[in-house]
Amino acid sequence: MANIVPGLTNDIVVTVSEGMTASHLGSGSVAVLATPYMIALMESVSQQMVQPYLDANQTTVGVLVNVRHLAATPLGMTVHITSELVAVDGRRLTFKVEAHDAVDKCGEGVHERMIIDLARFEERLNKKRAATAGSQ
Repeated sequence: MANIVPGLTNDIVVTVSEGMTASHLGSGSVAVLATPYMIALMESVSQQMVQPYLDANQTTVGVLVNVRHLAATPLGMTVHITSELVAVDGRRLTFKVEAHDAVDKCGEGVHERMIIDLARFEERLNKKRAATAGSQ
C-alpha cells in the first residue's frame, strides 16, 4: 500500500454498445451512454488502477460517487474514461474521474474507494446473512 500515492492515473477507452445505453438499462428511453454505466466505468478504471499495489488479501470497494453527466454519447461512439488518484487518507482513496467522447467532456466528478481486507469483509457479510436468514 505504500506505493499508492496521489498522482497515479489510469484510463480506458470503450465503444458505447447497446448494453451500455439508457434505453437498455431502463435509466432512460434513448440509445445513449447511460449515467449508471458511465459511473460503473469510472469506478472500474479507479479500482483497476490501485489493485496491483494491494496485498493479495485486499481489494477496494466504492464508498462515494459524486458525478455530473454533462453530455450524451450516442450508441457506437467511443468514450475515454480517466481516473487520477488525488488523495490518500489511510484506507480512503479519492479519485478525480472524467469521461470524454469524440466531441465533448461528457462526465466529471469525484469517486472514493476504501481499501478492505477480504477475509474481514466476508466475515461481516456472513454475519449479516446469518442475522437475516430467518426473516426471509
